[in-house]
Amino acid sequence: MTLVKHELRQSKVSFLIWTASIGFLLAVCVFLFPEMKGQMDGVSDVFASMGSFTEAFGMDRLNFGTLTGFYAIECGNVLGLGGAFFAALCAAGILSKEEKDKTAEFLLTHPVSRQRIITEKLIAVFIQITAMSMIIYALAVGSIAAIGEEIPWKEVSLLHLSFYLLQLELAGICFGISAFLRKGSTGIGLGIAVTMYFLNLIANIADVADFLKYITPFGYCEGADIVANGKMDGIMVAIGATIGIGGILIAYLKYTKKDIH
Repeated sequence: MTLVKHELRQSKVSFLIWTASIGFLLAVCVFLFPEMKGQMDGVSDVFASMGSFTEAFGMDRLNFGTLTGFYAIECGNVLGLGGAFFAALCAAGILSKEEKDKTAEFLLTHPVSRQRIITEKLIAVFIQITAMSMIIYALAVGSIAAIGEEIPWKEVSLLHLSFYLLQLELAGICFGISAFLRKGSTGIGLGIAVTMYFLNLIANIADVADFLKYITPFGYCEGADIVANGKMDGIMVAIGATIGIGGILIAYLKYTKKDIH
């Protein structure tokens, strides 16, 4: 597992910055809730009357005066975008950076197969995403406990699980794309994450575009649906898992036959 350790050492600073940033913003949102709680009585009604804007974010179906409603919207956006960006950046250039950094010749002359290189790099991505998700979940639960609110374990756990699955799916997609790149590109990873996010907004606004929820992983991370139904959409999760695994399989097929400079 030498390559796994090497990848984790190389990405240590990035991991710490992203985890600290997302965790800090999440904690700030939670600590703001007691101050805003008493002012939220009429806010939900105001949001509900704002048409497409509230539909895009699911604010017309949640009560901002409750912790679950506030957490699903405010903290959900932090978790969704922050986690998606991190996962995409982790995976988008991990297979191509050997050519970009001129280290491919050194790595590939060692008695290690390309399949093992792919597997160990994939494990490194998985470890980073899992570690970040666990740390942020612990920070979220600790923050809620610190403000004296009762922890809605089921809703919070489901929200964090859905965003963890989102990160894995995006990582799988970007991992597959990475096998086709030669110089790496953080822009591609961020572009995919942003595109998926806006596809979900479009699906929320326009009924005719509802099918987009089955394409974007943000579809099964919809806080309003999770809080209202007490579960994730199993079909969407299954489609997302298939897409993510498909990206990984494509990475194996392409990288093992790739002409690496």
